[in-house]
Amino acid sequence: MFIPHIWHKGAEPWEGYPAGGALELKVGQALVLTNGMLAKATGENKPEFICMQDVEETTEGQLIHVEHVREETVYETELSVASASIAKGQKYTMDANGEKITATTGGPCEVVNFDGTEAGDKVRIRFR
Repeated sequence: MFIPHIWHKGAEPWEGYPAGGALELKVGQALVLTNGMLAKATGENKPEFICMQDVEETTEGQLIHVEHVREETVYETELSVASASIAKGQKYTMDANGEKITATTGGPCEVVNFDGTEAGDKVRIRFR
């Protein structure tokens, strides 16, 4: 889950966007718009939104509360796997659920700081 850790003063309130059908969504999940509908942001996809509500299964077009991703916002998440080579300033990909970062470089998650190198350790990132 990507939780805002430090965000820009004057951030917009949440907005509602339509979701694609049959998605399980959780607070803090990274999302993108695909054909005008929310979908999970994974791998190298730079998210446009962070989900702000839990939904067991979406129906096509269901409005979901989201907040816009901003480059100046620092988000806190976790490592999905151990990463002995994690480094500040390095960019990593997201896991298949759009909730954590992986040890694979080249994605949109730029490390600002981290607490450790084991799976589950906290990492603070910016989406760039």
